[in-house]
Amino acid sequence: MTDRTHDEPGLRFSKMHGLGNDFVLIDQRGGRRALSPALVRRIGDRRRGVGFDQLAEILPDDEANEGEADARLVFWNADGTTADACGNAARCIAHELMTERGADALTLRTGRGMLTCRRRDGGLVEVDMGAPMLDWRDIPLAEAADTLHLPLEGDPAACSMGNPHCTFFVEDAEAADIAELGPRVETHPLFPQRTNVQVLQILSRSRARMRVWERGVGVTLASGSSSCAVVVNAVRRGLMDRRVRLTLDGGEIDIIWREDGRVLMTGPVARAFEGVIAPELIGGPE
Repeated sequence: MTDRTHDEPGLRFSKMHGLGNDFVLIDQRGGRRALSPALVRRIGDRRRGVGFDQLAEILPDDEANEGEADARLVFWNADGTTADACGNAARCIAHELMTERGADALTLRTGRGMLTCRRRDGGLVEVDMGAPMLDWRDIPLAEAADTLHLPLEGDPAACSMGNPHCTFFVEDAEAADIAELGPRVETHPLFPQRTNVQVLQILSRSRARMRVWERGVGVTLASGSSSCAVVVNAVRRGLMDRRVRLTLDGGEIDIIWREDGRVLMTGPVARAFEGVIAPELIGGPE
């Protein structure tokens, strides 16, 4: 992890990715520097800042039951909005904290709830993403609807993994125009909090190809929560088994939707670099 002090004029960060889904990690456990939506957008600019799909703040677990979790996470999208869930970022942070502590398991507190994370063979990390939410109120939708067959062209399904997801089942994921479909569905009035959008091509009962448009980000190479959501939606339609390997633009990830309702996500992590965000960028216009 980075040096956790903030007594220098810049802001230290780490850059990591999970299957090309890239993150800026800012360790705030040694003293917090307040982040604003405008600052997050400046850091997220891939030409003038650092660039990321999500930014994750690592905070001490200061909730009422202090010590119940090993750390608390806050997730930001590149457009300056926040998200309760980010599976790939949680996996990367879990890897860093387990390495720091010499541990093989830990618990992270997120807006989604408590996430249990474990090391697995081959440098992989598993995150228990909890149970999906399937009721229209919980996703949420703007009005009552069958979440397994939304009243939208293309007959998508929806669920929540702590953030909204809308899955389209397609014959050819490569041919699907996710760059056109994604923003159109993300901002559809049916989704008052906007939504992540996936296209899923089923290859067998246990294999599928997925591409993602991420809410507040755009086309991304991978998404952990989206990976969980598409498997949940495919199983609900009777199209796939509960143990699935997905091929994303950035690589492969394994998802298990257990009989007890919890969804396990297992995949690789990678560190790219560390650095210091310049004071000029931090103090830019709001």
